[in-house]
Amino acid sequence: QVQLVESGGGLVQSGDSLRLSCAGSGRTFSNYDMGWFRQAPGKEREFVAAIRWNGATRYANSVKGRSTISRDNAKNTVYLHMDSLKPEDTAVYYCAAGPWVVTYERGDYWGQGTQVTVSS
Repeated sequence: QVQLVESGGGLVQSGDSLRLSCAGSGRTFSNYDMGWFRQAPGKEREFVAAIRWNGATRYANSVKGRSTISRDNAKNTVYLHMDSLKPEDTAVYYCAAGPWVVTYERGDYWGQGTQVTVSS
């Protein structure tokens, strides 16, 4: 059974930093893109960041410059480090994996999500 399990969410204050982790199991993801999406209450899910198997990255403008996505293929894990968090970053953050996450913002596999709440 293929699974993606996110962790690291929580309640933080505006200006804080946070690192989310997503561990994959059931297959190797080293040859897949992996990425992060988020969905705020009442809004559609949106792309946040993604990383190719070779380390190439892409970020949404809303997080560019204050976020870093990375991966450890040996651990089948992707990370999202976010600095200078803002209340508008509050959302459920989802991990995704697949061949087209970077190019088309499309995931074939999805995690269950982790809540990030940023208080002002």
